[in-house]
Amino acid sequence: MTKKEIVRTISEEIGLTQLQTKEIVQKTFDAIVETLVAERRIELRNFGVFEVKRRAPRKARNPRTGDKVYVPEKYVVTFKPGKEMEERVKELERQAAAAAKAARVKTAAKDAAEHPAPQTLGPPTTYRPDSQ
Repeated sequence: MTKKEIVRTISEEIGLTQLQTKEIVQKTFDAIVETLVAERRIELRNFGVFEVKRRAPRKARNPRTGDKVYVPEKYVVTFKPGKEMEERVKELERQAAAAAKAARVKTAAKDAAEHPAPQTLGPPTTYRPDSQ
């Protein structure tokens, strides 16, 4: 989903123009970024926590040439989802697992219908030469 799609959805729900809604959405994003820069952390209840963390400098290897390279320290933004978001994503996992199970059952039934098990006539017999 893009910012444009978010704006369109919100605009339709609350009855503002897309231009007004876009300005509100952009101001919200700007406020999040400015808070992260100033305070390095922003917690949005029922959504999650954005945090700026320092990544230490390290030595790495260029995968193409194999040469060692130095990667300087840098700051990265991390996100930890809130409980409500976690639960909704877990529900997606449960739905996907149920759909996969249903697909396996359907495939097994189809395979059984197309390739029935061979009929057996009784217990196997063993060869016994005539004893005289």
